[in-house]
Amino acid sequence: MKTYKSTIILIGLLTLFSLFFAACGSTPSGPNQVHMNDSNFTQDSITIKKGETITLVNDTMTAHIIENGTWDTNGNAKSGQEAGAPKVDYNVGGYANQSVGPFNTAGTFEIYCTIHPSMKFTIIVQ
Repeated sequence: MKTYKSTIILIGLLTLFSLFFAACGSTPSGPNQVHMNDSNFTQDSITIKKGETITLVNDTMTAHIIENGTWDTNGNAKSGQEAGAPKVDYNVGGYANQSVGPFNTAGTFEIYCTIHPSMKFTIIVQ
C-alpha cells in the first residue's frame, strides 16, 4: 500500500512539474512579436501603427539587455532615445517575453542589445 501511495504522489509531482515548465516556456501569440536568438534579432525591423506595442520574445536561455539606441558600422554602441520613443531599458532573461511601448509617435526608432555587438532592431511607426 505504501508503494502505491508513493507512486501516486510521484506521478502527481511530475505532472505539476511538467505543467509549470510548459507554462513558463509558452510563447505569446498575436501581432508585433520580435524574436531574439542567442545573439541577434531574427528580423531587422517591424512596421506597426501608432499606439501599438511590440513584444520581445527571447527564444533561448541567453539574456539580453535591450535599450534605446543602436550599434554603428564600426561596432560601437550608440545609446540614445529618439524624440517620441518610449523609454526602453529591459533585461530580458532566458525564454522570457517583454512588452515595449506603446509607440504613440510616428517615426523610426532604434533599439539594441547592449551586450551583443551588432544586435540592433528598427521599429517603424506609421
